[in-house]
Amino acid sequence: MSTRRPFRACACFFSDNVFVGRYGLHVRYRDEEQLRREHGQALRERGCRSEEDFRAALREIEAEVQRRKQLIHQSEERKAIISKCYKRKHPELYSLQDSFLAPDFLEIVRYCTSPDAHLQGLLRYIKSFSDKRIYRLPVFTEEFCKAFVDELENFEQSDMPKGRPNTMNNYGVLLNELGMDETFITPLREKYLRPITALLYPDLGGACLDSHKAFVVKYSLHEDLDLSSHYDNAEVTLNVSLGKDFTEGNLYFGDFSQDPTPVPKYIEIEHVGAQGLLHRGGQIHGALPVASGERWNLIIWMRSSVVRNQLCPMCNKKPELVEAEGFGDGFTETLEDDAPETVNLCSLW
Repeated sequence: MSTRRPFRACACFFSDNVFVGRYGLHVRYRDEEQLRREHGQALRERGCRSEEDFRAALREIEAEVQRRKQLIHQSEERKAIISKCYKRKHPELYSLQDSFLAPDFLEIVRYCTSPDAHLQGLLRYIKSFSDKRIYRLPVFTEEFCKAFVDELENFEQSDMPKGRPNTMNNYGVLLNELGMDETFITPLREKYLRPITALLYPDLGGACLDSHKAFVVKYSLHEDLDLSSHYDNAEVTLNVSLGKDFTEGNLYFGDFSQDPTPVPKYIEIEHVGAQGLLHRGGQIHGALPVASGERWNLIIWMRSSVVRNQLCPMCNKKPELVEAEGFGDGFTETLEDDAPETVNLCSLW
């Protein structure tokens, strides 16, 4: 294999899909005039009716754009401080071990890595929901989930600097900043998840998911309560329910973002502790409000550079690459002679 090229982000990260929390709306932002022209009506329909309302929304949008522009530098600073100063409560959790994984999950992986593995055979091991290509499977042991949440709470209660998981989640942990990317998430993706996604999502680069963004989100009555409808910056997403005790807060799924229907059909799926849901990143989804307790979920956005180098899933254009930290948003520099003559999503892998 040739030397891995550095990962990049698309320039649209600094302007597109900016979430205006008070109105539950994603917008594209270039300047005030463009915002009024393209999103003024949608904002008014959601209650942004006065000039004062608009100015408050504009400040929120501009603050988010500035946060994104400073993200690389600030994330590297936080990661360095955490690495030097944070005292881990369960240091053994930071390197993936088979003992953390559910026996049934390991059996699924063994099947998927066998010479005769095929999709229909895999579907005997996991639960499928409707025709939306959403699948439930066991992932971790309950003992691991309990210890992992205990570690996350220890970090949350520390005086370490903390970054937001994404625009829509204010509470949670970025696992690359905590130091879990290289020794936990990367081997989980490469050794265990990719054989599964290769069978479930071959058209989305499931066999060549070469980067990720991993974070944990937390929902509770006095913090983030729910999650508005959206789609992920990923080819494939894994969402694992870690606990703790909570009621309600189910996930719901609608159309695929690139194939919407006039009247979307939604399905609602309950969380099952220590189990995960695999779904297409472009599947529109959200989370209903929790009614009590706390809900922690591990989210892994898995990306294929072979797929997204052709079209950015967030702006639906050829990506305009900019420098990024770590895995960036999963894009890589491509050369003219890299383009395959035939359509083979993982031909560059």
